[in-house]
Amino acid sequence: MRPASLSARVTVLLAIVCLLVLGGGAKLMDWRIDHEMASRFRADLLSQARTLGNMVALEQDAPTSRLAAGLPGGDGDSWYELRCDGAAPRRSDPPPPAVPKGWPDDTGPQPRFARLGHHEHHLDSVRLSFPRPVGEDDEGHIAANAAPATCRLLFLQDRHSLDQLLLAIDWILALGPLLAAVFALIVVPLVVRRGLRPIGALVERMRGIGPNAPGQRLAAIGLKELDPLVARFNDVLGRMDDGLARERQFASGLAHETRTRLAELRVLAEVEARYPSGRSTPELLAEIGSIGAELEATVTALLLLTRLQSGLEQPQWQTLALAPWLERQLQRQHATAAARGLVLSCEGTPPEGLHTDPALLEVIVGNLLGNACAYAPVGDTVRLRVDTRGLSIDNAAPGLTDADLASFGQRFWRKQLPHAGHAGLGLALTTAAAQALGLALDFRLDPQQRLHATLDWRAAITSETP
Repeated sequence: MRPASLSARVTVLLAIVCLLVLGGGAKLMDWRIDHEMASRFRADLLSQARTLGNMVALEQDAPTSRLAAGLPGGDGDSWYELRCDGAAPRRSDPPPPAVPKGWPDDTGPQPRFARLGHHEHHLDSVRLSFPRPVGEDDEGHIAANAAPATCRLLFLQDRHSLDQLLLAIDWILALGPLLAAVFALIVVPLVVRRGLRPIGALVERMRGIGPNAPGQRLAAIGLKELDPLVARFNDVLGRMDDGLARERQFASGLAHETRTRLAELRVLAEVEARYPSGRSTPELLAEIGSIGAELEATVTALLLLTRLQSGLEQPQWQTLALAPWLERQLQRQHATAAARGLVLSCEGTPPEGLHTDPALLEVIVGNLLGNACAYAPVGDTVRLRVDTRGLSIDNAAPGLTDADLASFGQRFWRKQLPHAGHAGLGLALTTAAAQALGLALDFRLDPQQRLHATLDWRAAITSETP
């Protein structure tokens, strides 16, 4: 399917806008012109009717020798009929081709207009009544004894010429928007294509950017419509580079740890094949299972760390009863502590409720306690202090320096030789989980060479009762 064209879309929209705007404007202008022309035509019609009425009424009282040679009306485009009290009706020659309904009974001093149709004629009419003017006798004197009378006049005029003028104006107003739309359909695509050239240039610049060229970014074009697009595209490239870096880091770490565990399995198998140790099959299988469990734990930790750092693992918030939860975390470390002669000490009163994700919080506290029990000197005391501000775990760390603290949180970093079950991912997982929960995690060494891991959860304390 052929993709839609942006220039064609803009052209069609602009043509529609031209038709709507110019068509609406033409319609408004047409109504205004029609109204104005009709008003002027009626005003002229009324003026002619008043003049004609007075002339014809005076002619009725004038002597025959004083009659005008001709009266208005009957010239093919205007007609009249005059009815005065006590006098015979006067009509144009020829008489009006049509009369409005109610003539002459409903005629009054207020002019009344009507539009009539008669065959090919389009007539406008006006009818009104007025006092009959006083005439003169044969000697030119005004007739003093003339009785007051009322005259009723009907005057009609053909509006064919006006209709033709209005029709011509209608055609002009109608063709204007159509010509503008046709002009838009022809010219606008050329203008739009020229205006969209920066997009074509941007596409060509994007063509050379991809996974094989990490770190490349698009430079701003200087157009306010395209610069946000460039910024968003650069953001996508940044996230893509971060994702590729995480994938490479994950693959590298997985390959390293897998190679180590597989090497252990191969060495174990070769040694037992060449120099049998005499151990029973269950013992050998147990050692192989332990190596497999370590490999599984490493892969699981790598997957969780990658999901946390990429934002795929989102916290599942809920209110946690902290006191019994901390007691369970300490009980899980009792066996390790007892095996190494360590003392686990818990001090302080935890807050009643904590708004957090229990699984991610367990990653943090479990790793901190596990590292303390795994790396503290034999016979040391591992203290867990807790209050409303957070918790702190401290243990003796004679081999650590302040420079080592900067490496905390790096994948596979270990100060001592590898311990069983510890692949160097615990602190990296702890740091990532704390960031996901929005908790502040800090490490420091005191003058007595004790390592303090402090977790600040004041923003997560809730007053709800679990």
